[in-house]
Amino acid sequence: MRFTSMFFLLAFIVVSGFSATIADVKADINTIAAQTTTLDNSITAFPLTGGTLIQALAVHNNAVTLGSSINKGTTDVQATTPTPFSDADGAAVLALVEAFEPTIESALTGIVGKKAAFQALPIGGIPALVKQDLSNLGASTTAFENALIAAAPASVVADATALKARVNAAFAAAIAAYA
Repeated sequence: MRFTSMFFLLAFIVVSGFSATIADVKADINTIAAQTTTLDNSITAFPLTGGTLIQALAVHNNAVTLGSSINKGTTDVQATTPTPFSDADGAAVLALVEAFEPTIESALTGIVGKKAAFQALPIGGIPALVKQDLSNLGASTTAFENALIAAAPASVVADATALKARVNAAFAAAIAAYA
């Protein structure tokens, strides 16, 4: 009897560990937004001339941290029940993402504008690292967008799809600049 009780308790803990709520998704989006701002700030702070390896690595580290948070957000969206989200929750999630779309675009435009500064660093390979970071972030972002759209109510799918197209176009332009 004790074994059966322990088994069910363990099974409940395991199943509970894989579920997420809309509050988790919103918290993830707020974290992603804050880390996008941090990345944008580190890109903005990187000078057009005279940048340092330390500053370049700050940009890289911020990109890696952001990518991890986006991946967590994707996992949480996929584990959220019920789906689709309610109309109110779908609209709230879309509004949260739309609120930091300008920061995403600023970071991507900024990194393109700093390409020559990254190329001028005394240690080669930084532009290739930037391209890899952009590719990784782009892939993580697409997975997150797809998960959000899959979980979205019909009332926001068109707007979410349009947002995805804008963000993906900005990523494509930035990645192409480092090709």
